[in-house]
Amino acid sequence: MNKRKRAKGVLPGFGLTMGYTVIYLSLLVLIPLSVLFLKTSSMTWEQFIDTVLNRRVIASFQVSFLTSFFAACLNAVFGVLVAWVLARYQFPGKRVIDGIVDLPFALPTAVAGIALASIYAENGWIGQWFAVWGIKIAYTPLGIFVALTFIGLPFVVRTVQPVLQDWDRQVEEAAATLGATRWQTFTRVILPHLLPAVVTGFALAFARALGEYGSVVFISGNMPLKTEIVPLLIMTKLEQFDYTGATAIASVMLVASFVMLLVINYLQWKTSKLNAARSEG
Repeated sequence: MNKRKRAKGVLPGFGLTMGYTVIYLSLLVLIPLSVLFLKTSSMTWEQFIDTVLNRRVIASFQVSFLTSFFAACLNAVFGVLVAWVLARYQFPGKRVIDGIVDLPFALPTAVAGIALASIYAENGWIGQWFAVWGIKIAYTPLGIFVALTFIGLPFVVRTVQPVLQDWDRQVEEAAATLGATRWQTFTRVILPHLLPAVVTGFALAFARALGEYGSVVFISGNMPLKTEIVPLLIMTKLEQFDYTGATAIASVMLVASFVMLLVINYLQWKTSKLNAARSEG
């Protein structure tokens, strides 16, 4: 009787919970994505190639992927720095800064886009100082990069911060006792432990940036072949009632994003495996 009671969990058994999980994922993820590919399949192969290899479409893919990648890379560096400060130090206003990190999560993307476009315009508070040096931020790919960095930062911080908080400080003390400098302790002891979390944060920030629309559409300028992102191009196709063209572009974006996430997850798994082997060694 005791064993049976212990075997009972808070939730029902595997069969029932698995059934609800499959139904839930099917309604929200699998069925909508299947319809996307089903709609795209109504095109001929020549029509599909002509649509996705159009000069304007290729340019929008380049803008979206390149700006998203570099924004995620920047967040991977400074996100670790922000997480380090919040996890390691006590200072006045820490809770305020900790709350500000989550602001891009709660702030409507359209509001963020308008605010960034106003601040980084040539006559804006920040943009005017760059304009003196001939650097234009708003309505350029640089403005898109700024917006994507803004919305991606919390993903890295919130992924790395718990790992730092759970980190055993005695390991650092042991490294210092053995003669390691601060830089050696960070690069050879702490960073390998943080790397899986950093890669996860990078992947989340990168994936979020690829699909961003609201905060980018106001600061990008939306110029075809220059600052037009893929989500905006899809919206343009839909407004023109070119549904098959929109789904064709969306399907390519989906496949490319999925492949990149698989690669990033594989690298994360490989890194975790190497760290585990080092710990056992």
